[in-house]
Amino acid sequence: MERADKLDRARARHEEANQEEAARIEAWNADLEARRDAYQDRDVEAVEWFTNQVLAASTYPHGFPKTNKVSFQADTGDLLVEIDLPLEDVVPAARAYRYVKARDEITPVPRPEKERKELYASVLAQTALRTVYELFTSDSEGVVRSIALNGHVATIDRATGRSVHPCLITLQADRDEFKELVLTQVDPRACLKRLRSLISPNPYELEAVRPLVTFDLSKFRLMDGLDVVAGLDSRPVLMDLKPTEFEHLIRQLFEAIGLDSVNTQPSKDEGVDAVAMNTDPVMKGLCVIQAKRTKNVVPFETVSALAGVVEHKRAAKGILVTTSWFGAASEAFANEHGRLELLDGANLVHLFKEHMNLDVIPGPVPPKRRPR
Repeated sequence: MERADKLDRARARHEEANQEEAARIEAWNADLEARRDAYQDRDVEAVEWFTNQVLAASTYPHGFPKTNKVSFQADTGDLLVEIDLPLEDVVPAARAYRYVKARDEITPVPRPEKERKELYASVLAQTALRTVYELFTSDSEGVVRSIALNGHVATIDRATGRSVHPCLITLQADRDEFKELVLTQVDPRACLKRLRSLISPNPYELEAVRPLVTFDLSKFRLMDGLDVVAGLDSRPVLMDLKPTEFEHLIRQLFEAIGLDSVNTQPSKDEGVDAVAMNTDPVMKGLCVIQAKRTKNVVPFETVSALAGVVEHKRAAKGILVTTSWFGAASEAFANEHGRLELLDGANLVHLFKEHMNLDVIPGPVPPKRRPR
């Protein structure tokens, strides 16, 4: 009888454990299903979580770091990924080992310095390409349209003794462009050069390149785009537009020029009306754009304030657009600053005509300046 009771209790515990495990599995599957639905809906948190899972599951040899950061922009499908790359010691200093019978010992055969540097550059290129490949391949839903990848190394500056984190590889790749590559047959470094990429000319000496994308658009409160051009007259008067319409029209102008641009929500981003990304290898970087629809001269304080926003946002350039004009002090300040661009009403007339074939009437003609 006692043995039967012990068996019944054991069965009850086993059944209870089975039920708990089944409940845990059901909850786990429900969470995955919810994440999958959110992923398909381009939910930022879900896409970033999935990207981190893919990167964490990628297996590399000993000596490769597993540090990364990701940022997803839902409205464009752009994914920014920053990964840590291995240091130069990942390439063995010995090319081979030789047994010396006379001394009964095994001695290393040193690898030539040139060969070691070439191998290290190839390792970095292969790691970058593999990372982009794994992310695109795992995204079976096609949520991610393009990937910007920055590859850094975490090390100590030999000259200062300080911790540094230089970028050695930066690239941008569209899904359709990348899937045409036959990665098993490419030279990694040549393949990167074909893509929109910058590669350190001397990665072994940690010579850094400037990342093509260094910002997270989630810092900005973005709003849906508005097609202002479709509702305009044949020769629109810019001063007749509502402030929001003017801001969206300026965003469309920069898109026509060739920048990836989005508008920000009013009064939320330190006067920034739009943000744009220039991927040109020379003029690359984030641009913060401010649009002023006014009949009066733009105050110097507005120009100097934009300079502060450029520094705070770590932007490559700040662009101030107006229907009117700027004073001499503002123009001198912008020239001295180096990262400010002032576009007055006359500039707008030219830009709209050149890039959108649109004849616009800006604000009033600025007064003539007295000769010095």
